[in-house]
Amino acid sequence: MDPTGLFPSFGNFFVNAAAFAVALSVIVAVHEFGHYIVGRWSGIHAEVFSIGFGPKLFSRVDKRGTRWQLAAIPLGGYVRFLGDADVASGSPDEETLSHLSPKEKRHTLHGAPLWARAATVAAGPIFNFVLSILIFAAVMLVSGVATEVPTVSQVKPLPSGSGEIREGDQIVAADGIATPDYTALFEAIGELPSAPEMTYVVLRDGQELSVTGPALYPPRVEGIAPGTAASDAGLQRGDVVIAADGVPVNVFADLQAMVKEAEGRPIQLTVWREGEGEFEAALAARRTDIPRAEGGFETRWLIGVTGSFFFEPAVRRPSPWEATTGAVSQTWDVAATSLSGLWHMITGAISSCNLRGPIGIAESSGAAASQGPADFIWFVAFLSTAIGLLNLFPIPVLDGGHLVFHAWEWSTGKPPSEGVLRFLMAVGLALVLALMTLGLANDLFCP
Repeated sequence: MDPTGLFPSFGNFFVNAAAFAVALSVIVAVHEFGHYIVGRWSGIHAEVFSIGFGPKLFSRVDKRGTRWQLAAIPLGGYVRFLGDADVASGSPDEETLSHLSPKEKRHTLHGAPLWARAATVAAGPIFNFVLSILIFAAVMLVSGVATEVPTVSQVKPLPSGSGEIREGDQIVAADGIATPDYTALFEAIGELPSAPEMTYVVLRDGQELSVTGPALYPPRVEGIAPGTAASDAGLQRGDVVIAADGVPVNVFADLQAMVKEAEGRPIQLTVWREGEGEFEAALAARRTDIPRAEGGFETRWLIGVTGSFFFEPAVRRPSPWEATTGAVSQTWDVAATSLSGLWHMITGAISSCNLRGPIGIAESSGAAASQGPADFIWFVAFLSTAIGLLNLFPIPVLDGGHLVFHAWEWSTGKPPSEGVLRFLMAVGLALVLALMTLGLANDLFCP
């Protein structure tokens, strides 16, 4: 065994761990702040607001008597309200409550009205969704959205160059297929021949011109999914695959067909990278379950790269309302896809290996961070939605379980008995630990 081979992984470990800690700390801080601020608005006093567990690294007490602290283990956080027996706020501290007056008990989570308790509990997941919406909306406002008519902002670096396409050209037709909007442009991809160049009709300075340009959807790497074959092989955004096992690759569909045909057999790619020239990269596709646009999942052989048009689309600034509605739709899609994936795993329609644990999430965090701040921030938004959704599951010890208890109290007029609560909390903790164990096992043993 060559011990020097350990060093890249060792370095990646620290990158992944740091990215994971940052992402989780931000999400947990927002989640717990939701509990804290709604609790405060509802008259419930928070004694401790902690990011992390274990020994305190920093703490201070504010004028309301809440201790704000940063702890050594950045794997979560909590708000402990007055009268809580533990950081999960699941059971009351009878000793403390027995020394409080009725007026003081009103400021505890267990002595507050039902509406205040339910609102405080629900606020954590809701704030996670709000964080996702704010991030998605901010990205849209900063980056812009594509104009309705396909318009070239700039041609992406390709080994074949840009041909006769120029900045500001509107793509009117591609190889004789009319492309008045991006929907038509996407539909044209499947109808165009496999060729490194093609003829376009463009609108330039008010005149329609016939020009040559690169393939509409070239074999250029636009994005790389973390923890995939492409990521492990060291491919980067902007790389262009020019051959696979010695066979020329003209368009992205050629690469997809070759990967599918190989069915997991190692493929030798010849890749062009701007400023570096050509190099070889060997990788093997992995069987992957991916969501379908119409719902459900399909299993395909994938190397983990996405493609794009040969040009950067010209963009316009959306209105705040458009950005917000788009962000809400994006957050909804993430939540719906997550629920669909979980259901398909439970029913056995897709592999349980799709469920990842802390190692897999840390690897995804590191991969997103390595691709730049924008990708990392986008990843934080996705993860925030997932964590908010998870916390709404009706499992005791999670926020969703507490909301079920509150619903029971509302419908029956009294909370579950202390014995029932203890039993259900133990069952809930066991379920959460089992889920975490499965995720960790998948991280270690799934391909």
